[in-house]
Amino acid sequence: MLDGGAVAVSEDDDVTSNRTVRQMEDRIRELERHLGRKTLEAEILREALDKARSKKPTLLARSPLRGDFQ
Repeated sequence: MLDGGAVAVSEDDDVTSNRTVRQMEDRIRELERHLGRKTLEAEILREALDKARSKKPTLLARSPLRGDFQ
């Protein structure tokens, strides 16, 4: 174990404490949860937009959001 520790410290790699690694892992989990929520929100909004388009095709056809509005 001592030999392994000496090799790890003698290399050019940065040494990171266990506490820092745990903090980074916690942050990654938090960001993954946020990403999951935003992905779900995007899916819900996409479905709502698809339903709105199917219910009111004439209004959306003239919408400036479509890009072909003159």
